[in-house]
Amino acid sequence: MHMADALVSPAIAAGAGAVAATLIAVAASKVKNIRRDDIIPLMGVMGAFVFAAQMINFSIPGTGSSGHVIGGILLSAVLGPWAAFITLCSVLIIQCLVFADGGLLALGCNVINMAATSCLIAYPLVYRPIAGTTFKPWRISLAAVAASIIALEIGACGVTLETELSGITALPTSTFLAFMLPIHLAIGAIEGAATAAVLCFLAKYRPETLYGEYSAAPSGAERNAAGSRRLRPVLIGFGIATLVFAGAFTWLASSNPDGLEWSIEKVSGISDMPSATPPTAFMPDYDSRFAGIVGALIVMVMLWALTTIIFHRIRSAHQTSSNGHK
Repeated sequence: MHMADALVSPAIAAGAGAVAATLIAVAASKVKNIRRDDIIPLMGVMGAFVFAAQMINFSIPGTGSSGHVIGGILLSAVLGPWAAFITLCSVLIIQCLVFADGGLLALGCNVINMAATSCLIAYPLVYRPIAGTTFKPWRISLAAVAASIIALEIGACGVTLETELSGITALPTSTFLAFMLPIHLAIGAIEGAATAAVLCFLAKYRPETLYGEYSAAPSGAERNAAGSRRLRPVLIGFGIATLVFAGAFTWLASSNPDGLEWSIEKVSGISDMPSATPPTAFMPDYDSRFAGIVGALIVMVMLWALTTIIFHRIRSAHQTSSNGHK
C-alpha cells in the first residue's frame, strides 16, 4: 500500500507529513515511560523481521494481484502500540530512503495509512478488546484477523481520500475505492491469519514477550525480569526468520502488482505509476539479491540507536534530578 509521489499533491503531503511527525514525537515521549529491559533488542529484531516479511508479496488467487503484510498488529502485540508505531515508521522510512519503496513526498501519507491505522487505531480499538488478557487461541486469532482487516480497510480509504484531495490524478474516487476495499480485505485476512499463527505460538510458549502480559501483570518487576531471562530464544527465532525471509524474497515474492498498483491499473489502465527516486536510494526497487539482508540490518541498527538514545536521555534526566534533590 506504499503510495507513490504521483498520487499526492504538495499540500496534502505537507499536511500528512505534519501529522506523521507529530505522532512520531508523541510516540517517542510515550516510549520513554516503558519499563521493559528487553524493549531495545525487541524493537530492533522485530523491526528487521517486519521489514523482511514485507518483502514477500503473496498472490491473491483469482485476481492477478498480490499483497504483503504490514506488521503493525504483530508489532503492537509484542511491543505495545507506541513502540510498535516507532518501529514500523522506521521500516517505512528505510524503505523509502534506501530502496525507493514509496514516494518521499508521500512518506507522511504512508506512515498514517500503514503505521497509524494498525498500531494506533486497529490494535487498541479492535485487537485488545477482542483478545483480552487471557491469551486464548481463538480470541487471539479472531482479534488478529479482525484488526488486520480493519487496519487495511482504513488504510485503503485513506489512500483513496488523499488521492482525491490531492486532485492530481484522474482516478474516479468511487471506482477506485470499489477496487481498493475488496482487494485489501483479502490481503488483511491473509495477514491476520499469519499474525494469529505467530501470536498463538508466542502466547503458548513465550507469553512473557507479549505486551498484554506486561500491562496486565500484577508484579511488573517480576514479569520484566522473567521476560528478560527468557528473551534470547525469541530474539534468535525472529532473527533466523528474518534471514530466511530476507534471503528468499526474490524467489518467493509474487511478481503481480500489489493491491494499490492493481487497483490503479484496473481503474486507469496505467500499469506503472511514476515515482521519483530519493537521492539516498542506493538499491531502488530492491535491485540486489542482498537487499533484504541489508535493509533488515539497517532497520535493526537504526532502531537500536534510536531507542538507546531515548533511554540514555531518560537515565541522564533522572540522574540530574536525583542529584538536584540531594
